[in-house]
Amino acid sequence: MISKEKTMYALSEMYDMFPDAHGELNYETSFQLLIAVILSAQATDVSVNKATPKLFASFPTAQSLAEAPLEDIIDTIRTIGLYRNKAKNIKACAQQLLERFDGEVPQTREALMSLPGVGRKTANVVLGDAFGIPAIAVDTHVERISKRLRICKLNANVLEVEETLMRKVPKELWIKTHHTMIFFGRYHCTARAPKCTECPLLTMCQEGKERMKKISKKSL
Repeated sequence: MISKEKTMYALSEMYDMFPDAHGELNYETSFQLLIAVILSAQATDVSVNKATPKLFASFPTAQSLAEAPLEDIIDTIRTIGLYRNKAKNIKACAQQLLERFDGEVPQTREALMSLPGVGRKTANVVLGDAFGIPAIAVDTHVERISKRLRICKLNANVLEVEETLMRKVPKELWIKTHHTMIFFGRYHCTARAPKCTECPLLTMCQEGKERMKKISKKSL
């Protein structure tokens, strides 16, 4: 793994590339963010943003969603992957918010993760974006970038990636780091066609250098 210093150097380059990195889900309240993040599992933010305007217009609060017929929720989010299971989860989540938290979104990871459809990544996104509580949510982009740059071990699981980043990055930068790494992975260091030729981190990326060698051999 690379050192804390090299990790911060890499992140500073990402910060420069994407100074306005931010969460791309659309929402107006912490409840709507929670629901949007649950819906975004194994789906793109774009697909979620297409479905949520109608969903939130029809069911803007925990109470209205909890009381909504399941089939109505299913019809509203049908364009999102795994929509049937997600409809059940968000309805159950809204019901538990009413029953256990007076309809308010809780502000601890443990409480959030006790809700249907909420895993650690979802909880961390809500903590950071809704409440400004430092957290790093490890999605596919954050995991891929962390491993390509050897910020963490190649065989690290998601929790180990998160814990490694938390050790190497100052707490006040956790939320910024989360969003910046997602932008870097989504728009630059993509899964299948990373922009290695124009990457300021190529010299410290073993995978990128190997990729460039293969490209050079093919062009000979």
